[in-house]
Amino acid sequence: MAMNEETSNLAGPTTLTADPFALFAAWLEDARASEANDPEAMALATVDARGRPSLRMVLLKGHGPEGFTFYTNFESRKAGELIASPEAALLFHWKSLRRQVRIEGPVTRVDEATADAYFASRARVSQIGAWASDQSRPLDARETFEGRIAQAEARFAGIDVPRPPHWSGFRLAPRAIEFWLDRPFRLHERRRYEMGEAAGWGAQMLFP
Repeated sequence: MAMNEETSNLAGPTTLTADPFALFAAWLEDARASEANDPEAMALATVDARGRPSLRMVLLKGHGPEGFTFYTNFESRKAGELIASPEAALLFHWKSLRRQVRIEGPVTRVDEATADAYFASRARVSQIGAWASDQSRPLDARETFEGRIAQAEARFAGIDVPRPPHWSGFRLAPRAIEFWLDRPFRLHERRRYEMGEAAGWGAQMLFP
């Protein structure tokens, strides 16, 4: 039976391009124009030593062919898992655009100069918070954390806040990037890019 006019009309945005990084950059710009909150928000999946997964939202702070960068307290659960098992997956879901991007690959720590430069660009309150928080550790009361914040504010009063030695960034070098584009009647478009050992990026359409 032939598809009717509605189901056959699939004109519009597409994932058909040879460069996954250019496509990601274009989609991110669209998200910045349409998402109400945090278009750079992405889910980060890691595993512990027993292979048990954990998932949380983090913010993308850099992207390109070299990888996708985010920052964290290196004493946190996610950092500990990434150091022990340096493979991760990312997911962007832009609901306003009805698009998703999945990214998989190995993770490495950014260099000190890159971490210093990003930390210096953060709001001072966020810099203070990086010193005050024992991220992922038990906290007996909110007042304890607020006291730690006050102590850090006093410690760095009148001077620039330096980057804590336990605070830095990770960069995920993509091995695979998959784009998902909503289509009417769940006839979605999926395109997966994978890095070959010698031939560079290859792409394959997937059934939705």
